[in-house]
Amino acid sequence: MCRKISRGFTLIEMLVVMAVIALLLTIALPRYFGSLEKSKDIALQENLRVIRITLDKFYADKGRYPDNLQELVEFKYLRSVPVDPVTESGSTWILLPPKDTELKGIVDVKSGAQGLSKDGRSYESF
Repeated sequence: MCRKISRGFTLIEMLVVMAVIALLLTIALPRYFGSLEKSKDIALQENLRVIRITLDKFYADKGRYPDNLQELVEFKYLRSVPVDPVTESGSTWILLPPKDTELKGIVDVKSGAQGLSKDGRSYESF
């Protein structure tokens, strides 16, 4: 009496494994994509903070505000113009002039991204 030994998986076993994997993916993927959006918001806030501090340092050193963000790179205040992580571009920053009409240059920057952040605020309010 020879018995045939089966070494493969049955269809039921494969379906159970695929169902477990599908269940885990439905739990994990929304959290993953949500964390990606949140990380972009945090990176945007950090880039804005760095640019604003650099603008203040430039003004303290030179007695004037830079005419554009590239000037901060030219004078070695930044290695490169930071990228807006939401728009994925360094050229979409909204440059704000000073309220005092005697001063010239860039006093502040805002994101040029459209829409709302993960916490419901508009990107322009950062």
